[in-house]
Amino acid sequence: MTRRRALLSVSDKTGLGGFAAALVRHGYDILSTGGTATMLRDAGIAVTDVSDVTGFPEIMDGRVKTLHPHIHGGLLARRDNDAHLAAMREQGIENIDLVAVNLYPFEAQLTRTDDPATLIETIDIGGPAMLRASAKNHEFVTVVCDPADYGEVIAALDADGDVGPALRRSLAARVFARTARYDAAIAGWMAGDNFGETLQVTARRAQELRYGENPHQRAALYTGGAARPGVASAVQLQGKPLSYNNLNDTDAAFELAAEFTAPTIAIIKHANPCGVASADRLADAWQQALDADPVSAFGGIVSSNVSLDADTATGIASIFTEVVIAPDASEEAKAILAAKPNLRLMLTGAMPDPQAGGLKLKSVSGGFLAQSRDNGHITEADINIVTRAKPDAGQLADMMFAWRVAKHVKSNAIVFVKDSVTAGVGAGQMSRVDSARIAAQKARDMAAHHGWDAPRTIGSVAASDAFFPFADGLEALIDAGATAVIQPGGSKADDTVIAAADAAGIVMAMTGMRHFNH
Repeated sequence: MTRRRALLSVSDKTGLGGFAAALVRHGYDILSTGGTATMLRDAGIAVTDVSDVTGFPEIMDGRVKTLHPHIHGGLLARRDNDAHLAAMREQGIENIDLVAVNLYPFEAQLTRTDDPATLIETIDIGGPAMLRASAKNHEFVTVVCDPADYGEVIAALDADGDVGPALRRSLAARVFARTARYDAAIAGWMAGDNFGETLQVTARRAQELRYGENPHQRAALYTGGAARPGVASAVQLQGKPLSYNNLNDTDAAFELAAEFTAPTIAIIKHANPCGVASADRLADAWQQALDADPVSAFGGIVSSNVSLDADTATGIASIFTEVVIAPDASEEAKAILAAKPNLRLMLTGAMPDPQAGGLKLKSVSGGFLAQSRDNGHITEADINIVTRAKPDAGQLADMMFAWRVAKHVKSNAIVFVKDSVTAGVGAGQMSRVDSARIAAQKARDMAAHHGWDAPRTIGSVAASDAFFPFADGLEALIDAGATAVIQPGGSKADDTVIAAADAAGIVMAMTGMRHFNH
């Protein structure tokens, strides 16, 4: 059997020993570097150091070791080009027929530190150079950049004694995709939070989805960007794969729950909250969130900002729920939810920081819209009470609660809250007045549903995600029973709106911050 040469130099050494042993069995001599060579020798595999091929030691803390004509000439030479072959003979260059390289873990390091010196040293130079050279010359060289692909290569060797052209091309395409993601991650880090001339986005397909929002649309989930606990990184413990709509709604639910520190449940339908509640006990928060709109909650998404306990899980399991997402769950809670095989349980390990930065993208015809994520945050000290009436402690707490919920409701958004529970939500209307009326009507519907004496908007507070251009929107809230309103302010009609609030004797707070969510 003609001896072939394989160059193995990997950061991730998963499956390396078995892969190298298979290559040796198929007639490959192994070249390697540094820690990879040491590991292979410890596994009993004969290895030639790259420095013996180049005649040059590794220098500059390993920054320079494979950047040499004896390596890249062996990778790039066309085996059907007489001039290339003559150059190889003249320079003493030998073929390299297979390359397995995975890169320094820059992306992973980026999630652990923001130290520039550390990150710079995690930028791989020789690895991408070898991968790109091998991929360019894939007609003659097999290149592997992911340990997950070792099995495919071994299977081809076992079946045919070689790697066929179709697989070599496929592996080369994976290499260029990998180096593109790698370079994009580095470029994005170097650009920082500034919106540079070039938009760098790096993502990897995590799963293909059955379809998109509608059956005639294709869809997939991609992971990438800054590390953030959520749907893309969650572990799914049970149930069938999530759909596009499931993922979209679950993300909305989890980001909303993250706004609160007290035990909180958010129930989401079509990316809008139908019930949100905070309480000392999570099970109480669940029941209160459900009571806010049990009709809409059917088939919804449930999010918790704390670990699920058995009592809460029992409540959730009592109705049809598509997805439950939480940072964790007790073993008892897992067992209770496991009895509902169609319910998807997702655990994230942590909650996302609502004040963290990040990028939000939307495609438009011919391009993309990019903006920083809405990490706007206000405290009680930031709001301005503009009316003669001043809030008591309960009103102030409910205004802050309502404001955080309104941030996650599709604009135009109106949210009524009473005792840290949503009383009515109006979302996505062309008129703010219509959103107010819908929210009030939802509250009346729930009063009728539960047999309550009055809707919970009576004595509530209300939040508006943007200013009132006229007093009619405010008047609709007052008619529904609101005693306090929180809104950004900034309208030319602010004086008129404040006067209407004073005339009604209600509290009005202005935040100076808008939360449009289109």
